[in-house]
Amino acid sequence: MWAGTIPRHRILYYSPTDMSDSPIASPSDAPPAPAEPVGARVEARPLLGPDEPAPFEGFNPDGAAPLLLVCDHATRLLARRLGTLGLSEAELARHIAWDIGIAEVTRGLARRLDAPAVLSRFSRLAIDPNRALDDPTLIPQLSDGVVIPGNRDLSPGDIQARIESFHRPYHEAIKRTLDALAARGPAPAMVSMHSFTPVIKGVERPWHLGILWDADPRLARPLMARLRALGVPVGDNQPYTARDGHGYTLFEHAAPRGLAHVLIEIRQDLIDTHHGAVAWTDRLADSLRAVLENAGVFRGARFS
Repeated sequence: MWAGTIPRHRILYYSPTDMSDSPIASPSDAPPAPAEPVGARVEARPLLGPDEPAPFEGFNPDGAAPLLLVCDHATRLLARRLGTLGLSEAELARHIAWDIGIAEVTRGLARRLDAPAVLSRFSRLAIDPNRALDDPTLIPQLSDGVVIPGNRDLSPGDIQARIESFHRPYHEAIKRTLDALAARGPAPAMVSMHSFTPVIKGVERPWHLGILWDADPRLARPLMARLRALGVPVGDNQPYTARDGHGYTLFEHAAPRGLAHVLIEIRQDLIDTHHGAVAWTDRLADSLRAVLENAGVFRGARFS
């Protein structure tokens, strides 16, 4: 049984006026990426030059909490060899290229909970790490009405190059981190962090946060209860549902191991500024900490 304590901070109650005029920095404004973790296997990555960052970021790798945070759509960066995929800068800044604001929240939670995190370092437009390799939307040709010219008419070799350069190294980093946490004990929990656009195809989404889960209720139900008690409009498997295939990363890594897991979606207009991202980091850290104090979360179990 894990005998540690997740660091505590003040409880912040929900306020819909948590806003700031300070925008989240674009990836080009971000500080230089840290070096690839010691011991990481560097596979052949045909689309990445030697001076380009690794396709994943290991953040707070020595975190003491038995928890792994993952962020599949952390950035809109594209490898030089892919150019802009035929898109404008305005299109690449939209939600079709990345989950706006969620990387800052993920790193903030990793600090607050003293947990390791693995974040992608490539745009979902190059290849979506939250898709299985046989998913037809693995490399999207169309996203929210925008045609992706650079993803059309790809050869099998082109597709394999993207898999080997981006998708496979990211998932192998997740596997290595979970292996290390499991060896240290107890069985870790896993939380996948995402954000969603407030309007899609002309339809407004009223939820401020969504909890996606399938059969394992250990994190989802108590987390929804705590957030609703704070007044947060929470969607239960909204605006997407984990019961129709959303959440590949969790189902690939956590479910087969019997690890407690959940996918969290935050509405992008609430975290697209630094102030908003910090406020949601505080709110989620307090709620996750309380849920993780249940020892049953750290016992391997399988649900169907």
